[in-house]
Amino acid sequence: MLNSVEEVRGGSFRSFLVIVVAILFQVAVANRLPLPGSVTPDFVMLTVVALALFRGETVGMVSGFFAGLATDLVPPADHTIGMYALVYCLVGYLAGLASPEMDRSQTLPFMAVAVGALVGNLAYALVGMMLGDPRADWSIVSRMVPIAVLYNVLASPFVVWAVLRVSRNNERLEPRGGLSVPGYAARLGRQQR
Repeated sequence: MLNSVEEVRGGSFRSFLVIVVAILFQVAVANRLPLPGSVTPDFVMLTVVALALFRGETVGMVSGFFAGLATDLVPPADHTIGMYALVYCLVGYLAGLASPEMDRSQTLPFMAVAVGALVGNLAYALVGMMLGDPRADWSIVSRMVPIAVLYNVLASPFVVWAVLRVSRNNERLEPRGGLSVPGYAARLGRQQR
């Protein structure tokens, strides 16, 4: 019983650290990248999606809420507080619903990231439109969302891999469905079929 409590605390602490690193990386590095289209990958949302895929919808929802709230408060926040908290909470929950299917599909993490990026960007734009944000005009959103989804999908292998490594640090290194390296499964203790 004590080990399960320690595992939960350790997993929560690692999730917290992963989110803090993602927020710092987003603010310090990603937001400063001069990418075409004036859009950058949303590493915080990618981290929430990855945590949700590996740990379930409850962790996805809670980590999404707190990551979003922190993103709402970290400068240069120029929007209504709570917008990212709502969007990331929704995206984390939806991505967490796909968690039981992780072992069955090799493409699920990338599809989940693409759907999460699409839902996240559209939900953020919709909330912005409802609150009267001038940057949430439909012509701007329709031009920016496809670029944002593309950038998020391109950045997702790196974020998913990093979150997998950190969140599975204390667990036995056994490859999972879509994230294993072909030919190395036997060495890591899993029989090839």
